[in-house]
Formats: sequence, C-alpha cells, structure tokens
Amino acid sequence: MLQGMKKLLIVFFIFLIADNNKSYAQFSRYIVQIKNKTGTPFTVTNPSQFLSQRSIDRRIRYNIKVDETDLPITPAYIDSIRLSGNVTILNTSKWLNQVCIQTTDAAALNKINSFSFVVAATPIAARFGGQVLPVDQIDTLKLPVPVTNNNKPLSPADYYNYGQSFAQIHLNNTEFLHNHGFRGEGMQLSIMDGGFYHYQSLPTFDSVRNSNQILGTWDFVNRKASVNEGNAHGMNCFSTIAANMPGTFVGTSPKSSFYLFVTEDVNSEYPVEEQNWATAAERADSAGVDVFSVSLGYNTFDNSSLNHTYADMNGKTTIIARAAAYAAKKGIIVTAAAGNDGNGSWHYIATPADTDSILTVGAVNTSRQVASFSAYGPSSDGRIKPDVAAVGLNAIIADPNTGSPVYGSGTSFACPIMAGLTTCLWQAFPEVNNIGIIDALHRSGDRYTSPDNRTGYGIPDVKNAFVVLIKKLYKQQISLNTSCKTDIKFTVKTASDMNVFVERKLPSDIDYKMITTQKSNSVFTQTNFTFVDDLTEIKNIGIIKYRIKMSIANDTTFYLDSATINFSPTCTQSNIEGISVGPNPVADKINVTITKNNTVNASIELYALNGQKVYRSGNQTVTGTQIFTIPTKQFSGGIYLIAVFINDKKEYTKKVLLK
Repeated sequence: MLQGMKKLLIVFFIFLIADNNKSYAQFSRYIVQIKNKTGTPFTVTNPSQFLSQRSIDRRIRYNIKVDETDLPITPAYIDSIRLSGNVTILNTSKWLNQVCIQTTDAAALNKINSFSFVVAATPIAARFGGQVLPVDQIDTLKLPVPVTNNNKPLSPADYYNYGQSFAQIHLNNTEFLHNHGFRGEGMQLSIMDGGFYHYQSLPTFDSVRNSNQILGTWDFVNRKASVNEGNAHGMNCFSTIAANMPGTFVGTSPKSSFYLFVTEDVNSEYPVEEQNWATAAERADSAGVDVFSVSLGYNTFDNSSLNHTYADMNGKTTIIARAAAYAAKKGIIVTAAAGNDGNGSWHYIATPADTDSILTVGAVNTSRQVASFSAYGPSSDGRIKPDVAAVGLNAIIADPNTGSPVYGSGTSFACPIMAGLTTCLWQAFPEVNNIGIIDALHRSGDRYTSPDNRTGYGIPDVKNAFVVLIKKLYKQQISLNTSCKTDIKFTVKTASDMNVFVERKLPSDIDYKMITTQKSNSVFTQTNFTFVDDLTEIKNIGIIKYRIKMSIANDTTFYLDSATINFSPTCTQSNIEGISVGPNPVADKINVTITKNNTVNASIELYALNGQKVYRSGNQTVTGTQIFTIPTKQFSGGIYLIAVFINDKKEYTKKVLLK
C-alpha cells in the first residue's frame, strides 16, 4: 500500500544523547513540539480566519465545537524557530501543535530546545544524500495484469454500465446507491498518497477533468502544486473511485470532487511522512472535505531506532493515528487500508489502521474470500480491526500507461473502493454524522454478529446500510383518540420511487392487512405523513396492531416500526341521533332506545372496562322506535361500555357506571 503498506509510526523519540553534535549529524529533519498557543491572534469565535465556510458548516451540522486545536500555531513561535539559525520550516500541524523543520545547524537546534514555548526538537528523518537508503517497496503481491474477462453482468436497471469493474461494485451493492441518484455529487474526498502519475492525461479521468472535479493538489514532500508525476500508486487508488469509462471501468463515487495530496516519500521511509499526512489532513479539513482515503501504513523505518511495536498500534501513539483521530473528531470519515502483511512475520495492521472512530478496510476477492495478505487485527488495545472489507485481491485499477482496466492487489485498493461507496452513502444521509455512517456500514456487514480479525464486521451491503439509516431517522406517533379513530403520524426519509404501507391486524384477524399506501412526490428527503384509521365500524374490542412497511422500487422491502393500541371502553363516541341510553341502572336494567326512520338491523353489546364482552343482544329488526333492555343485576359494580351496532356497524358507544 504504498502498496505493500508504507510503514510509519513514531512516538516522539526523546533526544537524549550526550554528544548532541554527533547525533544532530545523523538527521536533517525534526519535529519541534510546542507547549501551547499563547499569544495567537486567532480566536475560536472567528473561525472564518482559518476554516472555510464549508468546514464551519460541517461543524455546525454535527454540533462540533471549534476549539483550540483548530487554531493555527502561534505565528510568533514559528518566527522564532525560523530565525534561530539555518532552519527551513517544512510544515506545521495545528492539531498536534508541532512544527516540522529541516536543518543541519546544531547551534540552531540547541537554541530551539532552549525556547520556553518548546517541549523538545526531536529527529524525524535522516539527512538528504550520504548513504544510499532503502527505497520503499511498491506492493508486488500481484502485479497489474490486463483484464481478459469481458463477460460481466449488466442490468438494464443500472444507471452505469460498469464494464470490468462490475464485480467489485456489486460485492458491496454500490450500484443500489448509483441507481437511486447517489453518485457523489456535492461531496468532497481527499486522497493522500505517493503520487498520481499521469492523472491529467489518462482517459480514466476524462470525466473528472472535464467537470472540474479536482479542486486542489499539493505535494507535501517536494512542496509544490503538481502531483501528476512520479509514483502511480495514488493514481491507481484514485481510479477505483473516480473512473467513468462507460462499459469499461466505473468507480464507486465518480461524481465526487477531489483533493489530491502527496504525503508519501517513495524514496525513503521516515516518520516525516506521517507528519506530512497530518498537515495534509488539516488542509483538507480546513477546505471542508468529507472523506479521506488513506492507502498508507507504517511500522518500520530506514532507521530502525524509529521503529515501533505492535503494542504501539493502540490508536493513540503514532503521529498519523493521533492526526486521524482528530480528523474523526472534526466530523470527517477517514478510511484506511488495513495493510498487506498478513503473510509476514509482522502480520498485524499498520498505523493509521489502528485509529479509533475511522473505517479500516481489509481485502477480499469478488468471491468474498479473504486475501491472504490482508493484515490481521485487532488493535493492540483489543478493538475490532479491520472494520469492514472490500475487493482488494484482483481489484480493477487503471493502467499507468493507457488508463485501461488492469488487475491489482492490496488493501490499498479495497480502501478507496470503500471510501467511494461511503461517500455516496453519506451523500444520501447528510443528517447523520461520520460515526453514524460508519456504524451503519458495520451493521450492514455480513459478519456483524460475529466479527473477526480479518474482515471485522465483514463485507458491507450498502443497500442494508441505507435501510439502517432510514430506520435511524424514522419517527412515528400512533395513538387512539376519543372518537374511536387511530391517529397515525410518521416522518421518514423517502423519494418518489419509495412507498410506505400501513398494515393493521384487528383482534379478529389472522394476519395483517394493508390499509393505506403513502407516497412521496419529492426527491429523497424527510417527509411527514398523516393518516387517520377510522375504527367506528369495528365490532371487536381488544388489541389492534399496526406496522409500517417501506419499499424502495424493486430493490428492497422492510418494516420501519410497529405499534399496539388497546381498542377498549376508553374509546367512546358522542350520542348519535336516534339512539339514547336511559338512566343507568334503573331497577337492575339499562334501557337503550333506538329510533330509525328506515328499517335496520340492530344489536347491543356490553363490555367490561378490560375489553371483555359480557353481554350481547340478538340482532333485531327496528322500524321506528324500539327499546333494548340490558339486564345488569348479574354484573358487579364498575364502569362498562355500551356499544350499539346498526347493520353490523358500530354507531354508538357510551360509558355507564353500575353500582
């Protein structure tokens, strides 16, 4: 990831060596940890100084407070560090409150360490030049090879003709989202990687280029805007999301907008790359990005003194894990590749895959088999990792020279596939925060009830995640009013191709029966529905059950919720002309007078307060006026309900008190 997973982790390496000048000579890049942000000209009450409106809106939407970690590092501190000697400021991290510098000036380092606002200046990368350092290994688990199988199923209902990428789209049911209009529009996604070779000319990206979907680029390694040259790994990952070549290759979120950042130095392996990532993540957050795709992972370095152990994979130790955790706190969904060390002596996940509150992705093939190279969880503190899985064994990616689809393997590719479909899912449910979206993907996984250390909660089905989120937002109010009618009110997110059915089961019914269909004429949005179920003609008193069912075109049908009401003597009607109840009780009886101008069939029933029927007259023909007598001597005292049925329809109820 940079395939084979870039290995990076560093807890601050305490620089306590007697001969400082000799130690300084080994390194040229350092992290300067700052104690505070005293004296900053920025304030949390004016976030537009350092955050875009889109970034501020995300915080408002999800009730995230702008706090001190959002404030840029105090400019005066940065100036003091810059002016301390022969020092170049490479980048800064406001979340971690640290500055990355380049210098070989031992005196400058000593001066920096003497500043009252500095915790320490610690080495993070070796000198440039000198000895030949190992080069990071691109994932060679499976070299890209041309795709030869052109026989992929195509449904007439699918919005896209996916061509070769159908199988990896279909594994997570991503076509369900695309078919219902969720293809990434209005969403922003940032990819941090080692290079995006020829993305400006490959036909794979014609659509995103022509539609101006690439919002910004920056190379944090070489400190320049162009990312089109160099390593192809980022381009391969980018293609699994953004490709839009109908009938040939379509990605998981082809309509999103993108920031492409190079944070990985493919020529060496040092913790400075992790610092680069933190800086890129902050820039993406400030721009208002929604989702990060991170196919990078770190565990060993060219200088073994900077290595870390599995115990450090606790989501709290490494620079990149701490930065990823901050991104999650700012409301961003971070997707990270689990790592490709499943077959090695180090077979665990690599940071930032250990971070809490992010989506760590393992690799499977299109037949749902776990890739042997996919790294093992859990995190060292026992959390389930990876979280989910997508296609990473023989995934469809873009050829670096032609842009045509080829096979490639690595959790590097499972990660962006998942990042893209997550972006489309979130597009459908912007009311739900990043943690809620991740939870829905967990719940839709095929191992949700029995997670393991290879795919976590399993392979998500985004159709099921879609249902989970509809249910999460669903609200209802079902109650019986005093006029023997049930007021049914519910709010559900729905669209014109989605119907909601209300079903009812009376005490006398064997099964539920549909009583109404509610439809929306709008785009996918929260909609209020109201329905009144008139029970005045219902003869049987007792428990009445309701349930609310939803259908989405022909894709899925599911129940939203249910309710039970007690259709009992507490449900009464006003007097109806032609029916009256005499004084109750009189001489151990109650007289009910029915007067009708036409000929009707009538009967009288008496119910105890618990709904038990204690008396029923026979059906009698009424023409004009007729008195029905209910004997009451046999009944104990208490409240009862008289019900009058005309032609087998209940027209009248009244409470009476028997003494």
